[in-house]
Amino acid sequence: MYKLSDELLNKYARVMVHYGLNHGKGINKGETVLLVGQECTKDLFVEISKEIWRAGGNVLHRYLPDEVERYGTNKALLEIGTDEQLAFFPEKYWQGIADQMDHIIFIIAEPDIHALEGVPANKIAIMNAAKAPFMEMRTQKERLGKFSWTLCLYGTQSAADEVGMTLEEYWEQIINACYLRDEDPVATWKHTQAEIKVIRDKMDAMQIQKVHIKGADVDLHITIGEHRRWKGGSGANIPSFEIFTSPDWRGTNGTISFNQPLYYSGKRVSGVSLAFKDGVVITATATKNEETLLEMIANENANKIGEFSLTDRRHSRITRSMAETLYDENIGGEEGNTHIALGDSYEDTFDGDTAGPTDEEWAAMGFNKCPKVHTDIISTTNRTVTATLKDGTETVIYKDGQFTFV
Repeated sequence: MYKLSDELLNKYARVMVHYGLNHGKGINKGETVLLVGQECTKDLFVEISKEIWRAGGNVLHRYLPDEVERYGTNKALLEIGTDEQLAFFPEKYWQGIADQMDHIIFIIAEPDIHALEGVPANKIAIMNAAKAPFMEMRTQKERLGKFSWTLCLYGTQSAADEVGMTLEEYWEQIINACYLRDEDPVATWKHTQAEIKVIRDKMDAMQIQKVHIKGADVDLHITIGEHRRWKGGSGANIPSFEIFTSPDWRGTNGTISFNQPLYYSGKRVSGVSLAFKDGVVITATATKNEETLLEMIANENANKIGEFSLTDRRHSRITRSMAETLYDENIGGEEGNTHIALGDSYEDTFDGDTAGPTDEEWAAMGFNKCPKVHTDIISTTNRTVTATLKDGTETVIYKDGQFTFV
């Protein structure tokens, strides 16, 4: 079975610890990292632990069996447990973790990408809903600037089989996307971050009020809203080439379809199409596992938009679908990608102090609150994005997979 060399493992760990955390700045001495991974990720899990210690940090280990997903979704419990057991949340345990940690590193892996096929969607929904209080604990700490998180992907045979690659080919996508063959991949990431920042700054300066996404499979209007800024290249996801914001959910109208599958709660949802009216999904269909899509949207506020994102094909080295949102939302390829997320907004797209607004003020600005769901749905078809600026003028900002102004 293909495995990363010790050199590549060390470079991967360095990227996660010295770039992925603290918004691209890396860990500080004395900080504590919750490290989450499954047994199939052991070699990278151990190397990241060592890199945290080398940097003077501390590690809280959450090392899971392959049968337990990184957020705790557990097939055996789903098959055996009562609704009360599925909804169990050890509040004191997770509050202690939240209080202690400064960062989280998640190693994403799919030992069996179809493990939850056949499990009733309503049971998965109960278990997913039970995690919401921990997400809220994270959000509160992040608002105060006292917490950061990052994700990375570990290649498995199951994921490679899903997209028709060998395991080595699958890992090559990861290696290339994360710059792991560069002499100093952390330096390369910081250079890419600087280039993405140029685009973000120009987007902010435009004072974009609305966008119209038009293509063969989309005709969607999104209101960006007041007090927004564009984000991207900040280290939170490795890799991350996308540029995104959390719009005012109330101004979403039209239709959008997606040519990339959605993986949610261990199930592949294909052929997703959505229709919005005044910010709310009024129609949602899928050609496969539609019931999973509908169960997801049935969560409170999961029928509203939490993110709008664009990826420039000139930045991204990802050329193929990886059956993992972290990569698929950053595909470059020939046409780049556009995507939205249903569910929770990112409060750090607010252009002020995130610790300032009350819950009522967040709602008044059109930030969607949905701690149970934030699910990206992606398309790599060619789309043109026209922005309406604050002065009323219109300009094409994205076409043929790239931003038009850089």
